[in-house]
Amino acid sequence: MNVVSNPPTLEEYHQYKSRDLMSLECCHCHRVFSKKKHRLMDDIKSDNRASGHHCSRKCSHAASIKRENIICKECGKSVSKIPSALKNKSRNFFCCSSCSTSFNNKNKTYGIRVSKLEMYLQKMLKENYTFEIDLNKHDTINSELDIYIPSLKLAFELNGIFHYEPIYGNERLKKIQNNDDRKFQACLERGIELCIIDSSSQKRFTEETSNKYWLIVKNIIDKKRGN
Repeated sequence: MNVVSNPPTLEEYHQYKSRDLMSLECCHCHRVFSKKKHRLMDDIKSDNRASGHHCSRKCSHAASIKRENIICKECGKSVSKIPSALKNKSRNFFCCSSCSTSFNNKNKTYGIRVSKLEMYLQKMLKENYTFEIDLNKHDTINSELDIYIPSLKLAFELNGIFHYEPIYGNERLKKIQNNDDRKFQACLERGIELCIIDSSSQKRFTEETSNKYWLIVKNIIDKKRGN
């Protein structure tokens, strides 16, 4: 199939008769479509050029909407957005939902659910140690770690019953466990020792029932420090 230029040149026009079909490439979707020469000439004479250069009204309309190039906040890729999607200038923009999810997980400053056991252990850590301790941060492995000690390259995850039993269904449990596996692999790749503490046996928080978990954390830290 001989596809002519879009818009066709004067020389290409003269090669066709009035009722001949001309094969054109849509300026918007790049699909090849056919149009009779006299129809194309009518569009040009009436200055309806957009119709003549597109395969459908849908493509003609889409091409007429002005788009603005923006930079994906997560990966830096340049993407085009329609004006209505850019009304809120304070928003972050992304090229896809994957980049949006990744960025929001790393920069989330709200909705972080910290159990009473985690808060108790965090309090005990601050009272007993002076070195830097990161709590519930995302920037170390691009996913949340309950406790991370940079100087020791040591991390702790407190896994409650939701990590082991389908409290909210098997699908939810599978997602949680897949996320646990990704965290373990990410720590391994970065030379971080990840200690997973099974706290599923604690049915109700008390300092007395939490003390055994604190002793586990403390003993691991002291052993790592050579104490």
